[in-house]
Amino acid sequence: MKPKVFLTREIPPAVLAFLREHTDLTLNPADRVLSRAEIIAGLQGRDALLCNITDAISAELIAAVPSLRVIANFGVGFNNIDVAAATARKIPVTNTPGVLTEATADIAFALLLATARRLGEGERLVRSQQWTGWNPMQMLGTDVTGATLGLIGFGRIGQAMAKRARGFDLNVIYWNRTRLSTAEEAAFGVTFRPFDEVVATANFLSLHVAYNPETHHLIGENQFATMLPSAILINTARGPIVDEKALVEALRTQQIAGAGLDVFEKEPALEPALYTLNQVVVIPHLGSATIGTRTKMGMLAAQNLLAACSGQRPPHCVNPQIYL
Repeated sequence: MKPKVFLTREIPPAVLAFLREHTDLTLNPADRVLSRAEIIAGLQGRDALLCNITDAISAELIAAVPSLRVIANFGVGFNNIDVAAATARKIPVTNTPGVLTEATADIAFALLLATARRLGEGERLVRSQQWTGWNPMQMLGTDVTGATLGLIGFGRIGQAMAKRARGFDLNVIYWNRTRLSTAEEAAFGVTFRPFDEVVATANFLSLHVAYNPETHHLIGENQFATMLPSAILINTARGPIVDEKALVEALRTQQIAGAGLDVFEKEPALEPALYTLNQVVVIPHLGSATIGTRTKMGMLAAQNLLAACSGQRPPHCVNPQIYL
């Protein structure tokens, strides 16, 4: 029999077609985030949940669905799921790593360029029909070529950023919980530095760490106080890695020069000042937003849940200890 799947949000057509062929699929008909009660109702009698990073999959929700056999997350991050509660029930939790690396690195570098060269401000000026023509001192930005890029986290996306940095002759320094080998650092053209030194010396500081209790507000008041006044912060990882109130204060007092943000602490809401500060470029969580990438993510999530429902260990299981 086909596994019975509940999908919380519409995903690319190719993935929906695959799921309809291989599963007994129930799709949330509303294009919005569902409440806990709605997800529980949709899951009754279902084997598998294919959820999104905006869905809060709590211990209470997991406990309310005795039939649940797998939770497949449509995304790399899985802090929206109570993994401990799932593990206690021997329910595998899966994610979709790898396939969104290039798209997310593209967005991170686009934010770097857009913030450095003040593209958001420039577009708003032109669209307002207030632009009066070229001016030699108009909207002078920050040079990118030859600057120092600091990477906090050097997993797949951090490494992809380092590759893109070569084209701009950027000096790349990085901090990672586990340092690369000398040969790997040479291959990527990067230099390891302690966390505090990367924060204090980077012209562009780009965040590429997973979100967990240890990285909550990893960048906050103390870090902004040590950053260069000309520094620009880029965040495409997770919003709560940055203390948004501290960021706003750092921007208002010119402790740093700008920020390019794709993620926020309390999405979809922003710290109010971020809507109006000109030196900030804000975009609506577009890191993986290409049809090709989202299709790959969906197919990977589908393959994960099919494997789990057939009694196999899923390819990308974040709680593999349940199989020991």
